[in-house]
Amino acid sequence: MTTPKIAVVGAGYWGRNLVRNFAALGGLGAIVDPRPDIAGPLSQQFGAPVLDLDAALMAPEIAGLAVAAPAETHADIALAAFAAGKHVYVEKPMALTVADAERMLAASDKAGRALMVGHLLQYHPAFVTLLARVRAGDLGELRTAYSHRLSLGKTRLEENVLWSFAPHDVSMLLALFDAEPVRVSGAGGAFLTPGVEDEYRLDMRFANGARAHVFSSWMHPFKEHRLVVAGDKAMAVFEDSAKEGEKLRLYRHSFDKTRRPPEPAKAELEPIPFPKDEPLQQECAHFLECIATGKRPRTDGAEGLRVLRVLTQV
Repeated sequence: MTTPKIAVVGAGYWGRNLVRNFAALGGLGAIVDPRPDIAGPLSQQFGAPVLDLDAALMAPEIAGLAVAAPAETHADIALAAFAAGKHVYVEKPMALTVADAERMLAASDKAGRALMVGHLLQYHPAFVTLLARVRAGDLGELRTAYSHRLSLGKTRLEENVLWSFAPHDVSMLLALFDAEPVRVSGAGGAFLTPGVEDEYRLDMRFANGARAHVFSSWMHPFKEHRLVVAGDKAMAVFEDSAKEGEKLRLYRHSFDKTRRPPEPAKAELEPIPFPKDEPLQQECAHFLECIATGKRPRTDGAEGLRVLRVLTQV
């Protein structure tokens, strides 16, 4: 089966990682970036031509676009791509408004082309393993979960920490609970740049009474990427910043509800093995597979829209 060719639109801080991975998979068809000092060296390194956006949209050998341009351009680029018959992978956030995301989704459906959103951690093998365990009922009914995405920098001016960090966490939590929240609330604080929140706390409530929250900050003294999920049978932790062997672990803690107050019964940590595949390469490979086979992306436009609704509500 011939590998579809992708034009990567935007070759900056994150786009160059897409260039590298699509090249490794044999799917890099072109680089679209108006900055010759950035696009030129990547073109030479990976052997892909530099095209402007119109040329990439007109090129018959280009099957899809991977968009890592500024978020405010996502909707316009995607709509142009669908009009040209191309598939679209767009980095998070999918768009800046629900209306734009809905237009993207409608255009994708009308064109019969894939729309995939770059919620990277949905392709992390540890999270894929955790989600499978949750859906198999290993943790029982989920009661609560929280996700912390904390570090010292990299700060932004064009978006706050909620829009920069939290899409990944919201995406994971919605997948774990397999539902949209019935209530969303939150607040943040801008300490470095007026109007740009440096830390943000988001809370979600679900129809069955379960709750989840996200805490994001780039003003934290150390890196912490931790997702904790508690069910009525067991608890699990996905901590990408932990050392090898402890990134994904299970705790079969329980509570004796006959005691007042309920008394915890602690269990030993159980490491959960998972494949060591690179998440971004898995994500890029999934997009190529969806183009080649017509498979619907795991993080499709509808999933991206659900995440965007939460972000805009808060």
